[in-house]
Amino acid sequence: MTSTHGSARFHMMTALFLAVAMAAVVGTALGFEHIGGFIPCKLCLEERIPYYTGVPVALLAAIAAGMRMPAWIARLLLAIVGLLMTVGLAMAIYHSGVEWHWWAGPADCSTSATSGLANNAGDLLGSLDSVTPPACDQAAGRFLGLSFAGWNVVASLILAAIAYRAALRKA
Repeated sequence: MTSTHGSARFHMMTALFLAVAMAAVVGTALGFEHIGGFIPCKLCLEERIPYYTGVPVALLAAIAAGMRMPAWIARLLLAIVGLLMTVGLAMAIYHSGVEWHWWAGPADCSTSATSGLANNAGDLLGSLDSVTPPACDQAAGRFLGLSFAGWNVVASLILAAIAYRAALRKA
């Protein structure tokens, strides 16, 4: 196996891992929302954007490496994934700080207008009275001492480090 072939395989496998890991993180958040009943606040929803964007970019990196395109293409796409996860990291740190009351959050922080509401018209009015959107400065729950935003700090940091390591590996 040549070093170019090994490098392409490394980039492809890392990109696939990142795509699956990012999908698992955002899928877990969606599961807590739709199955667990945790209604996300505005910042929670915004923190998902780097994941929604990063998964297809990581898949493009895997395709580029798998098709033996020039290595710089896969490396650039992996660097973009790293940047997206760095943005996610910054957003999660900001949100965690808001939850711990270290700094103020956005003045308009509430959930989306339809999140957590009933899916049929008969229950819609009842849902409007019973569903209270969470504030960004109140963690929906803490697990092992960290809120969802806190866990996102950990996940984003690890995924960014993996993406940058892969992007910087030449052969």
